Amino acid sequence: MHVPDGFINVPVSAAAGVVAAGAVAVSLKGARRELDERTAPLAGLVAAFIFAVQMLNFPVAAGTSGHLLGGALAAILVGPFTGVLCVSVVLLMQGVLFADGGLTALGVNISDMAIVTTVVAYLVFRGLVKALPRGRRSVTVASFAAALLSVPAAAVAFTLIYAVGGTTDVPIGKVATAMVGVHVLIGIGEAAITALTVGAVIAVRPDLVYGARGLTRPLKLRVGGELVDAPAAEPAPAAPRSTRKVWAAGLVASLVLAGFVSFYASANPDGLEKVAHDKGIDKKAEEHATADSPLADYGVKDITDARISGGLAGVIGVGVTVVAGSAVFWGLRRRRSGDSSPTAVPESSAAPSEKA
Repeated sequence: MHVPDGFINVPVSAAAGVVAAGAVAVSLKGARRELDERTAPLAGLVAAFIFAVQMLNFPVAAGTSGHLLGGALAAILVGPFTGVLCVSVVLLMQGVLFADGGLTALGVNISDMAIVTTVVAYLVFRGLVKALPRGRRSVTVASFAAALLSVPAAAVAFTLIYAVGGTTDVPIGKVATAMVGVHVLIGIGEAAITALTVGAVIAVRPDLVYGARGLTRPLKLRVGGELVDAPAAEPAPAAPRSTRKVWAAGLVASLVLAGFVSFYASANPDGLEKVAHDKGIDKKAEEHATADSPLADYGVKDITDARISGGLAGVIGVGVTVVAGSAVFWGLRRRRSGDSSPTAVPESSAAPSEKA
């Protein structure tokens, strides 16, 4: 669903850029509350993993493929504000380095793929977690449903943006029907990937899953024949668990997916590309500003072997994304730590001798 340059006119693209910039600014502030010693290292890895899995297009219908959007996965693993930033980092790396998604359409892509998917998915996820019995299985089920609904929601969002700022004269009803129809199918793949990933992490380290926090049932006591909440006990201090093994395993998985498995991905156009071609939305598509990039189209320039070229490009993309994402999230974490530490002694607390 990466929107290229030329699909949406300049005024609407600029407006979407303002919306995206505002949402990123809000997310930067909100992520400072979400990030801690556990999620800060994981957030950069989540961005790299989303980049890697987005290279794995899977067939969904005749001549059409789909790929992970990642908003639901990021929101559930590291929190909604951090999730918006994770997907935004991925989109920025893809647009600048790999000529995937237009640069003038970056605001449209962030608004659609980062903001809409993350917000919709997290709202659905939280609603289901509250309604379902508390437990790890409920988190996985809620993850599946949230991811499934987030993809057609993004398709609807693109349709609305196109209705306002589309550069071709195509009946909006046809665009909506085609976009939602194919992206419901893509949503099934998104849901499966999201649920499997969340389920795998929660099975080994539930403390690392943001959406699984607070799922422990309160202790009940029977008093006078009725069950009441037991008084909260003072929690025993627990030694912090290292995230190195999970981080290393996730990085290796991302490198393998991007560097090797991606070669076997479907070569069919994705949902938006197929709809754009069939309905004529792409008549005014423009060449990407970084079409001559050494990594354009997920291949390394001047390497003729497609397997080596694509695999090396994927490995580079994972490396750049994990470095860029980790830098952002560790910076936010350190700033939070700095804000929470005392920087000065209030005058009212100064010793009497100092006031004399």
